[in-house]
Amino acid sequence: MAKATKLNTGVIGLGLIGSRVVGCLRKANFQVWLWNRSPRPEPNFLSSPAEVAESAKTIQIFVADGPALLSILRDLAPSLTPEHIVMNHATVSPRETLEAEAIVTARHASFLDAPFTGSRDAASEGQLVYYIGGRPEVLAAARHVLEASSKSILEIGEVGQASVVKIATNLIAATAVEALAEAHALLHAHGIELRKLSVAMESHAARSGVSDMKIPCMLSGDFEPRFSLKNMFKDIQLALGLAAEKQIELPAASAFAGSAMAGMQRGWAESDFSVISRLYEFPGQGHTLPESPVSALASAAAQPLAVEKAARPWTLFAARK
Repeated sequence: MAKATKLNTGVIGLGLIGSRVVGCLRKANFQVWLWNRSPRPEPNFLSSPAEVAESAKTIQIFVADGPALLSILRDLAPSLTPEHIVMNHATVSPRETLEAEAIVTARHASFLDAPFTGSRDAASEGQLVYYIGGRPEVLAAARHVLEASSKSILEIGEVGQASVVKIATNLIAATAVEALAEAHALLHAHGIELRKLSVAMESHAARSGVSDMKIPCMLSGDFEPRFSLKNMFKDIQLALGLAAEKQIELPAASAFAGSAMAGMQRGWAESDFSVISRLYEFPGQGHTLPESPVSALASAAAQPLAVEKAARPWTLFAARK
């Protein structure tokens, strides 16, 4: 029997998500060509973004922010051809997304605005959800690559619109974690066992994937990064900027930004964004959760961290015109 031929694809950016997407692609029988700003001991690791474009016609980019994305695309551009499809997965502003598209299409290559939802663990399991902005025919040509690391691919609309949706969903996740931290602080101040909140949430409409995932982390002190505080702060700043453009207020987002800034000032930037719970006066150690999907997550929690008592930063980082 003839051996199946491997498909070529490229990945730029080997952080928490990009490195795990590479694993999914290899499992799906792709030959993956790689580049990262810091060299990695990986098969097919190349010396520049341009070499990735010379080796693969589809390229996924997982970087931290807009400036990093645009810098890489400028390095990539001379090697792009009309056969290339470049997919940006970084959460950046719509303006930066459109600038990225312009760099790519100037070389007659195709571009997809393709941010995702899903943490480190979802990426490892091939369970990301991609939000897509771009032409349907471009998505059709790239779908087989995206399917290797995803459980769903959602068509949002034009380039730039998927970026807005991703920022909006991160706003919901950030403010939900802020609310959970405040709720635990309220229970602790009134002498109620903190595990009672997860019991109450079992049959409450406010229960969500965020609460199931983050309550165990808050109570056990497990702040190993699934999505870092610095990255969530960056995304909330993007949300506040978009709001300022339309002259609307986002008070819940502003409150999270204040907590996130306080946490980063305490050295927690690389920790999971649920680390903001340490700003509140309630224990983050050793609470046994009830038997439930929530408790199953708690059982995997790491050794608890010491909880630091800190004053709550009430100054809002309001969006400015």
